[in-house]
Amino acid sequence: MSGGATGGAADGGAGVDGAVKPGALARLKERGFFQQCTDEDRLREKLDSEPITFYVGIDPTGTSLHVGHLVPIYAMAHLAEFGHRPIVVMGGGTARIGDPSGKIEMRKMISVEEINANAERMGVQIDHFLGRRASSFTMVNNAEWLAELNYIDFLREIGRHFSVNRMLSFETYKMRLETGLSFIEFNYQLLQSYDFLKLYQTRGCSLQIGGDDQWGNIVAGADLIRRIEGSQAESFGLTFPLVTRADGKKMGKTEKGAVFLDPAMVTPYDFFQYWRNVPDDNVRTFLLMYTFLNLDEIEPLLSDINGAKERLALEITTLIHGEEEANKALEAARSLFAGGGAAAEAVPSGALPTVELDAGILAVDLFVRAGLSASKGEARRLIQQGGARINDRKVESIDGVVDSGWAEGDPPVLLLKAGKKRYYRFDLQDG
Repeated sequence: MSGGATGGAADGGAGVDGAVKPGALARLKERGFFQQCTDEDRLREKLDSEPITFYVGIDPTGTSLHVGHLVPIYAMAHLAEFGHRPIVVMGGGTARIGDPSGKIEMRKMISVEEINANAERMGVQIDHFLGRRASSFTMVNNAEWLAELNYIDFLREIGRHFSVNRMLSFETYKMRLETGLSFIEFNYQLLQSYDFLKLYQTRGCSLQIGGDDQWGNIVAGADLIRRIEGSQAESFGLTFPLVTRADGKKMGKTEKGAVFLDPAMVTPYDFFQYWRNVPDDNVRTFLLMYTFLNLDEIEPLLSDINGAKERLALEITTLIHGEEEANKALEAARSLFAGGGAAAEAVPSGALPTVELDAGILAVDLFVRAGLSASKGEARRLIQQGGARINDRKVESIDGVVDSGWAEGDPPVLLLKAGKKRYYRFDLQDG
């Protein structure tokens, strides 16, 4: 796979002569994209003096990017703004093994066909986002050089440079040894290191960036380059903190699962609401990491924390789903808050046959059908706790039946509310 962004460079980026703007590393630090670096002083010197090529790897193990994937992509956009050259490595080869980093058990193996289809979908999403922030970038698939490797030759030429003792000293492998580490996963670090070497040799790539759970793999890649290319070869690794929420939840996770970028998996309204409802203590961090607002724009926002959350949600929803969908989500959220929810078009919705409602539907079944409860048991608990409402009418009993008398509006709808902030609208239809 290959691809390139369209459009001009972001303001303040490299000029036509290929010069760079100093301060790239300072930008990463001030926005929260810095945890560890292999040689900070030398990397700063390189970034401030010449354009360098750098890369991020993303394994297409799912059908869509989620908000966790966005952190390295935002970091790429900032480096590109300073004149540096991004490469996105889609892991069509490494995904066939699965990265053990940050996992307590082996990833589910998926077919090559699924991996390739996922790579295509994710590639479109990356191009949509990064293409508007970088004047150009490259996208490659590491299956191009990994899929046809001769294993014996690979072990002789690459594997001999790796110390098992050192590999086991990295936190990823130490953690997995407690729960079980398969031999296929043990090979992952070799393959990721080989990616870095291959990009160094063929594209002049000298920097790999990623989350801090990738530190061991990144350091191993830089070390492999030195061993193969000689001590004069310069390569760097930089990681940023793993983003967590102040309420203890894993970043990008909700009761219903991951916060995906695909609108068919997470509606723009639900995406907006996720950011609108983040814990107060995360708002400044997320404005820095998940928007491109300047610091002098961010600080004044924090005097009104609810207004800051709304701005955060609007900014990132616009970046992912476009201005029209973001504004619809904003209007829907405000409408619901003001009590005008039945008319909010951006709320997740579905059709409900009028004849079915006329016959009566258990409220428990309706909340499960809307996706506001994962099971009937969860729906019953929601009702018992007083958190289930339909058109602002409280559902009193777990055995309660909803019929056409609950519908309101013109045209009539059922607006379901679970807790304080989750909504779903059923539009009634004939038939």
